[in-house]
Amino acid sequence: MSRLNELLQELGISKVRLAKYLGVSRQMVYNYLELDDLNKWPKEKKILLFKLLDINGGDEDSINSIKVTTDYLMAVESRLNQGLKNTSDLDHYFDLKGLEKEEQTLIADITYLLKEKLIDDNKKEENFYAIKYLYHLLQSLDNVPEIKYIFGYMSKTTGFTNPDEFKFDEEKQFIFEGILYTALTLYNNGGASRSRLAESHRKFVQEIEQKNEEKLTRTQQLNTVKIQALRELGYTKIDENNASEIIEKMAEIQSRKV
Repeated sequence: MSRLNELLQELGISKVRLAKYLGVSRQMVYNYLELDDLNKWPKEKKILLFKLLDINGGDEDSINSIKVTTDYLMAVESRLNQGLKNTSDLDHYFDLKGLEKEEQTLIADITYLLKEKLIDDNKKEENFYAIKYLYHLLQSLDNVPEIKYIFGYMSKTTGFTNPDEFKFDEEKQFIFEGILYTALTLYNNGGASRSRLAESHRKFVQEIEQKNEEKLTRTQQLNTVKIQALRELGYTKIDENNASEIIEKMAEIQSRKV
């Protein structure tokens, strides 16, 4: 079974894609791969695996004898893609036009994984909020570059990415990863406690509340300016026909107060 795990890595087949191909959950794939004998797999799943790997013998010796070549890798990839649910089915929910095949596959894999997390009865509420917070992070991705560095750091520490790989601003990502590693080492080794960090956390909460208050104030100010612009122009609401004019009027009103 160790050779099967190695083979899947050599072929670049993720647990998510294999789970979709076999028609089971990702956790079930982990369970299968932890078994010490392929014969303990459900028969229909073992047949699907052998079909994917083009194995006729039907035993582990056949897996041990496989040599991964470019032709073999491409053939397996072709069979895997044919066996997977066509990503175009996502068109019912997403407009995937203009995306490369690899990008469409990524969306399909993420969607499959999110659904799997949300239907897990044991961690349903916990997973819901984790995914909700992830959604918030994605919404803030363009404004907070450190989010990308966090994603990269976590990908590296969990073994998905080479630790020497830098896809963003290398200098900033390098520094951020060093700081994050130091902080998490302190956290994991018990060098931090609630009592020691109470003051830091209080400042953290205070800073966020202040930012939220400033945001609310700006929103209220903009709303006041918008109402004034509508009044001066003789409109009752903003629509696509007058939006440009109202925005210009709002800018003019704000400039008067400078």
